[in-house]
Formats: sequence, structure tokens, C-alpha cells
Amino acid sequence: MKREGLAEKIGSGKYKSDILVIGGGATGLGIAVDAAARGYRVVLLEQDDFSKGTSSRSTKLVHGGVRYLAQGDVRMVIEALRERGRMRRNAPHLVRDMRFIIGNYKWWERSFYTVGLTCYDLLAGKLGLGRSLPLSSSRIKKEIPGLKQDGLMGGVVYHDGQFDDSRMAITLAQTAFDHGGACLNYVRVNGLEKDSSGRVCGVRAVDLLDGHEFTVNSRVVVNATGVFIDDVMGMDSRQANKKVRPSQGVHLVVDRKFLGGDSALMIPKTRDGRVLFGVPWHDKVVLGTTDTPLNEASLEPCALEEEVDFILDQAGQYLAKQPTRSDVLSVFAGLRPLAAPTNGDGQKTKEISRSHKIYQADSGLLTITGGKWTTYREMAEEVVDRAIGIGGLSRRKCVTANMKLHGYAVQGPESGWDYVYGSDREKLRQLEQNDAANKELLHPEYSFRVSHVLWAVREEMAQTVEDVLARRVRALFLDARAAIEMAPRVASILAKELGKNNEWAREQVAVFNQLAKCYLI
Repeated sequence: MKREGLAEKIGSGKYKSDILVIGGGATGLGIAVDAAARGYRVVLLEQDDFSKGTSSRSTKLVHGGVRYLAQGDVRMVIEALRERGRMRRNAPHLVRDMRFIIGNYKWWERSFYTVGLTCYDLLAGKLGLGRSLPLSSSRIKKEIPGLKQDGLMGGVVYHDGQFDDSRMAITLAQTAFDHGGACLNYVRVNGLEKDSSGRVCGVRAVDLLDGHEFTVNSRVVVNATGVFIDDVMGMDSRQANKKVRPSQGVHLVVDRKFLGGDSALMIPKTRDGRVLFGVPWHDKVVLGTTDTPLNEASLEPCALEEEVDFILDQAGQYLAKQPTRSDVLSVFAGLRPLAAPTNGDGQKTKEISRSHKIYQADSGLLTITGGKWTTYREMAEEVVDRAIGIGGLSRRKCVTANMKLHGYAVQGPESGWDYVYGSDREKLRQLEQNDAANKELLHPEYSFRVSHVLWAVREEMAQTVEDVLARRVRALFLDARAAIEMAPRVASILAKELGKNNEWAREQVAVFNQLAKCYLI
């Protein structure tokens, strides 16, 4: 993933692709992987950094969706459980089996949830991760010491997947490259190219790093821009109705002492009808989420005060030690690109189906919205199948269902953050063996090292301090104050690697510090 030469090649205006994808989140990257793995020429253009938006701001779950089963959406649960198993099988270095505990405080709850979650297991079939079982109160206390003990009558354990979302996104970009695809960050699409018959045949774009404008020709153009799909569809033709309805989900990150164990907590029903999770993640705990409908989308949404208060209040009802604002290490918000309902605006966002929708315009522009991380591969397969017909491409079968992703490595429950690199860990170690300075920590309380920054810029197309601290290593999402302290060192390393001066480094630190304020409360 060398950006400079690739940008020059694509920006020459002579590069032709079979499938061009706009959007570098989970959906767009999944499409790029699928298309490249089938042998098609594929280009992906992302206006910011890969997974800058919603795809780096999830609850870190690979799951079928227990609450969707409760709502009766069995088909979607089956699809998601099947894809959950495939993600675990194809990227074991990123997707882990996680035990989820539901504490029971009423006599009927243990039997009720055991039966429901047994159905959840059966729907997963051979791709299941583990069996749901009732647990005694003493066992629950052992698994989650931080759970409120007063009135605890036992509980139920079930299994779902846990992962690092933006690391998965980078892995998909690397996998696309491994199969001959081309993914570029910091390239904004400004318009669509059309032939004499009005069919979309490419895009007009600008490289935001150097201002170079260029055109890329393509047999098919796919709009996978999440909450921004309406903007791209508007480049094609005027729309009467919006196709996406943004819904904000907020998460708080606190110290792992609030759970105290390695299992996750699932609160089955909060006062707004949603479930709430407490998920161990990189030696911290992620608490969330909310579901707040918004009218406008942005690249950097910020949590609302009432969302923060809601999570603290609801989590505090189930935890022995109630977290307060001073305990929050980081708060992050993401916008779900929900497919807008067609039966009026009265529907609550938590009731809008998370199933994806695909739109094919008269011009041939293909747009996808909705869905979730867990089903990214299946969504990509469906889009590429449609693109084949639109572009008149030779028909080739999808191969991603059983395809190992970049860095594939079967690993034990190792400590240390860098398990997410999989087989690339050996190359990181080589960097450190070549120069002992590369072993130096970016912060005394975290295991992020100079080698991780070098790898991010040399092999993962990181261009800014934010790229490194938010999405290549997850410092901003884990501890915003610590990330601010790391920023000057990271900026200095980046400046040297990218051939920038000290003024650029100082500006990078200032920009990052301003951004990080949104992650603090």
C-alpha cells in the first residue's frame, strides 16, 4: 500500500477500471476485496481516510443481533450469524470469540433468556461460536466481578464475536491490494462522467493532498458512501426523497475495572428499548450505544450531553461501581446509514431494519446503503454480482466466503495490543530488531511503539497524526488525553517519513488536538 506511486498512476487519467467504488468504509472496502479477488480491475476512492466514518466507530461486535431476533427478523439474524462465522474463520487474528453475560434479577429471566439464546445458537448452525448456557450467581460473579450483586439470581452466557473495526478496514484494503486492487484515501469525487447515452462511465476526482484533479474511467461506478450516499446520487440526478436516514450511536470507553473480567456484559433492555453492551476491548471497556436520529450527516459527529448521561445512567444500574464523567477516557460517535423508511418519518430509528438496500439508477450508478459490519462480505458479493450485469463484465464466481484475509494467523489469547497485525507482527518485530529506537513507547502507559507508526505510514497509507492515533493504533478511541500526549512524537515521525517540515508537524498537532476535544467530556 504505497500511496505516492499509486496516486500518480491513477491520477494520470489513463487508468481504466471495471468497477470503481466511492467510499472507503466497511461496505466499500468489502466490495473492492470481492471484485479484486474475482480478477476484476477495481479502484476505490475515499474522500478522507479508510474507515474515517461509521466503520471505525462501532460497538466492536461481530454479531447476529440478539435484539433483531426478539423483533422477529429471523432472516437477517441467520444471514448475520453465518457471516459472523465466516469473519471469524477468515480473519482469526482480528475476530475473537467473546462470552457475553446477561445477569438475571427476576426469577423468570434465566429460563426465558436461555431458551431465546439457544434458538440464537441453532440459527448459527455449523458456524456457531459456542453454546448458550444458564449460569449460577456465583459463576456470574466470577466472570464479571463488577456486576451489581444485590438481587443477582444467576444469569445466562452466550457467544458472539468481538473485533477491532478500523483494523479490519485496513486489513480489507491490504487484501484488495494483495489481489491487484487499488484503494486511495484522501481523494474526493466531485462529479460523475457519462457517455453519449447518459450512462455513468467514470468519475471526476481531486487528490486532496496535492490538489491534482483527474478522471478515472470505469465500466461500473458503485456509491458506497454510507450516510453521504444522497450526495453522490445527487451528482447523477435530482432526487425527490432521501435514501438514507442517519442515526447517531455513541460509545464511552472506561477502565476495565468496571467489569473486572474478560467477559462482556449485555443489558437486554434499557429505558429506550435498546440493548446496552459493556465490551472488553484492548484492556478497556466500551459502553454503548445510543440511537439518536439526526437530520444532517458529518464526518466528525460529536456525542450529545444527553447521550453520555443515558449510557452512564443505564450502565450504572447494573454495575457495582457506577461510572461517572470523570471515569470516561474517550467518547466517540458514529452515524449509522440506515435505509430510510418509505412509510413516513414517524418510525423510530431503532425500529428501522438494519438490512441493506441496493439502488440501480437509469444511468447505471449502483448505490448501497444500510447493513452492518458483520454482513459486509455478503453485501459486497451482492453488489459485485449486480455490477457484472451493469458493466457487461465476464461472469466470475465470488470467492470471498472462504478466503483468508491479509495477515491471517491463528493466534492464542495473547496479551499485547499488536495481535491485530496477525502474520505482519513478524515484520514489525524486524523493524525493531533493525533499530532499537523503534521499540520506544509513544506513551508510558500504553504499548503503542514507534514501529507501529512507521508501519502505518510505510505500509498502511497513513498520512496524518489522526490516521495513526485514531485508526492505525486506537489511542484516540481508548484514551483521548493520552493520545494528545502522543501527538507531537507521532507528528515528528510522520514529518520525517513523508518529507515534511517542522511547521507541518506543528500544524498536525494543532489539528489533532482540536479534533480530540470531541472525544473528551
